[in-house]
Amino acid sequence: MVKDSRHPNEDESPHHPDMIQLYERLLAAEFRGELLSRELSSVLTSLGNLTIPNNNSSTNIPEGPIKRNLSLLSSRLPNAYLYLPHLRDHPDSLIPNVVLGQGRTGVSLVLGIPTVKRQKQSYLVSTLNSLLYDLSPSERNDTVIIIFVAETDTEYVNSVAELLEKNFPKDAHSGLLEVVSPSQYFYPNFSRLRETFGDSKERVKWRTKQNLDYSFLMLYAQEKGTYYVQLEDDIVANPGYSQTMKTYVRKLATDDWMFLEFSQLGFIGKMFRARDLPMIAEFFLMFYKDKPIDWLLDHILWVKACNPEKDAKDCNLQKGLLKLRYKPSLFQHVGLHSSLPGKLQKLKDKDFGKVPLFTAHTNPPAELSSSLKHYQQHTLERAYKGQDFFWGLTPTAKDFILLSFPQPRNVTRYLFRSGNIENNGDHLYNTTVAVLPIHLSVRDRLVGGQSPQYKGSYGGFIVIGCFVDGVAEGQIDAQMQPISALRLLVHSDSDMWVLLSEIFIQL
Repeated sequence: MVKDSRHPNEDESPHHPDMIQLYERLLAAEFRGELLSRELSSVLTSLGNLTIPNNNSSTNIPEGPIKRNLSLLSSRLPNAYLYLPHLRDHPDSLIPNVVLGQGRTGVSLVLGIPTVKRQKQSYLVSTLNSLLYDLSPSERNDTVIIIFVAETDTEYVNSVAELLEKNFPKDAHSGLLEVVSPSQYFYPNFSRLRETFGDSKERVKWRTKQNLDYSFLMLYAQEKGTYYVQLEDDIVANPGYSQTMKTYVRKLATDDWMFLEFSQLGFIGKMFRARDLPMIAEFFLMFYKDKPIDWLLDHILWVKACNPEKDAKDCNLQKGLLKLRYKPSLFQHVGLHSSLPGKLQKLKDKDFGKVPLFTAHTNPPAELSSSLKHYQQHTLERAYKGQDFFWGLTPTAKDFILLSFPQPRNVTRYLFRSGNIENNGDHLYNTTVAVLPIHLSVRDRLVGGQSPQYKGSYGGFIVIGCFVDGVAEGQIDAQMQPISALRLLVHSDSDMWVLLSEIFIQL
């Protein structure tokens, strides 16, 4: 999904009677949102001891107690049946279809990503590669990424879940990734929408559906964690974005903000407190047919902060106290083809900066060799020296990378990271790490015997590790020291190229 590029008119008079009416309605919505939050907590407590059966990590809501409790939960959503009266004929249509997930809750960070079927290129897998690229194990356990497939085509929804389960099996099974979709009855009849702001009928339908998609996703995410971050399916993230956001929130001098901006574009990178989502979603549902989502968000700020008796300058100042901006931006829009058919979206965040494609280290002198052919200037030598990343053509079984030390070394630790934020699919798969001790007796002692500690490899090497999710790292047993060489060995053919963005040999 892609943002509307237009911006609210900052000079709009704060005395407009429609805005005063909005203010009164928002206050009422805020009250109902707080009441709803308490009711939802009660309902979810009653669900606490119930589990959802799992079948190949795909979670579907079954009949029985869970279905009945979710029906009760949907009936308490903030006046959805008032703003979407067509739902009254299908009371269960607000129950999300959870296609993939483990029901993870209690995390610090919830990332929401709406996605639709695109006529041109899909960016979803590359977006998730970027978001998952350098998350630490603790960050992975403290995050939920919700992919909301905003389509009612069951076959397509299932194909997205299967695609993500294939590309991110570990994260799908752990509960880090969730895939949800709406009921076939969720969307209203879009043929009767009023054309406004000079937009075509197709554009009005597109932005109206977007507003409903954001609202549905927010209502689903509200009980998942502490903070909710709105993203899109065609973005790239800065390395370390997760810890950066958490640190920024902790260090804020005030707690009066309504949302934080980690990108200046549209609705990308906006962080909300999860407890505020019911009120925000209700406001969006009130006016989902009237304006684009970023305009509606600005109107929430107006009714919360602006004094109708003061001028626009004071209004903008007060709104600025409720939305705080972090620089440099942590998320960049990269999709060229909009989810609106025929529209090219060239928006770029000028505050995003340049993303580092490799990590440099000072490594000990070594003679380097490899059976892999490098691409252009991305040589193994430049990568080892911290000048570039290594990019090799498609590996096959028995391909290798060899680091030979002119003088035997006591190497305590190693780290090899494959892929980078732009080419995260170019991993080393089914590849081992092995060392060559200078003393043959070491190999005999550690590899031979009735209960060997390690597995041997040809040429006198001892296997000490392997690549997992594109990374190989570990310590080297003191019994093996000193070593004369370290080798990466590929054990099966790959469909992808290979990229090493980090090489670190610690003495």
